Amino acid sequence: MKYDITIPESEINSDFEVIVCGGGPSGCASATAAARGGARVLLIESSGALGGMGTSGLVPSWSPVSDGERILYQGIAEEVFQLARRDIAHVPQDMFEWVAIDPELLKRVYDRLVSDAGVVTLFQSMLCGVQLQNEQISSILVANKGGLSAYKAKVYIDCTGDGDLSAWAGTPYEKGDPDSGETQPATHCFTLSNVDSYAYAYHGQVSRETDDSHVARILNSKRFPLIKDRHCCNNFVGPGTVGFNAGHLWDVDFADSLSVSAALVQGREIAEQYRQALAELYPQAFANSFLSATGAVLGIRESRRILGDYMLSIEDWLDRRSFDDEICRNNYPIDIHTAKDEIVADQQGKISPMDRFKRYRKGESHGIPYRCLTPKGKHNLLTAGRSISTDRVVQASTRVMPVCLSVGQAAGTAAALALQMDTVDVHSVDTRSLRDTLRGAGMYLP
Repeated sequence: MKYDITIPESEINSDFEVIVCGGGPSGCASATAAARGGARVLLIESSGALGGMGTSGLVPSWSPVSDGERILYQGIAEEVFQLARRDIAHVPQDMFEWVAIDPELLKRVYDRLVSDAGVVTLFQSMLCGVQLQNEQISSILVANKGGLSAYKAKVYIDCTGDGDLSAWAGTPYEKGDPDSGETQPATHCFTLSNVDSYAYAYHGQVSRETDDSHVARILNSKRFPLIKDRHCCNNFVGPGTVGFNAGHLWDVDFADSLSVSAALVQGREIAEQYRQALAELYPQAFANSFLSATGAVLGIRESRRILGDYMLSIEDWLDRRSFDDEICRNNYPIDIHTAKDEIVADQQGKISPMDRFKRYRKGESHGIPYRCLTPKGKHNLLTAGRSISTDRVVQASTRVMPVCLSVGQAAGTAAALALQMDTVDVHSVDTRSLRDTLRGAGMYLP
């Protein structure tokens, strides 16, 4: 939100040229790329760890990083991915799809990534206000244990996931379904430990694909009312430990702290109900398991989409379109999670949200143009992460971690290039120079 507090210029911290709000994958990549490009960078994160959903959120696996022919998300994305799986003994080094995440290892990977680049990180600090001058961001207000502080930079990058910085700066955005406003359901991820690893691997699938899966048996028992559909992604993440991206929470308003708080409470109850259900119906693996962790943050799939100079459309996705100013490639499927009125059909196996659009074949991908990262009307603001400028359907493809890392690297690189201009304007960055710089930093751009 815009703030009208008058803060003397002498009390506004202006030590940084680039300020990144949000320390998830896109924020870490943005901050690192900008710092590697020579900028003085501040990274502001509301929690106590970097990495977002892969760390604090306990998402148990990476979405695919390969198009079947190559690692598609290269540069910083590949750097993080390779470091994050290097010490996970049960993950083959030639595996590139749904690779398990050790959240504590991944936290350290991100810590080292940004600190080695020279980024200053501010944990436990919440963006709480934006000051405008001539419709451009002049400073931001941050709250933490030190009270309220104001920070000023030449370029700001919104990696909050929800588009908070952009929205509060008055940038237009869309949210949810164009007609109903409904957004995809949230999920509160969790971890079960003391699982029998052999039984988990060889005594049947927990997941949703078949009618004889364990989650199908849970639903058919009708004894666990908080488990409402077959969404039950799970992965062996460590010795005797299985991570779950399971269950749905509907009608969560990401912008309403009371709504998010209530969802966190219910999410913890859903996690315990899964433990009880699996212990009863899959005792070979889960009889002695316990709920060792629930996510410190809620898994929000869909929130604001900031309107940029270009909106990536479902037609672009279907056409596998390339762009002159594209800054990365993407091949993740359209992953729209179930709406409430589809639960019964989903349980009956009549609809699979991920199959509404045919998945890409081996070697196929589409481009994401730089113009999706440049919010309309703001010369010193970039967006990265799940809130970039796309239509609602495509956002269900571009919201995942490898894409966010690649988009983040592009945003940070563009910020560093914008600093070299006489008058900073992110819309006027030379995209040929940007693409050459990204290629030089190891990113894949055909």
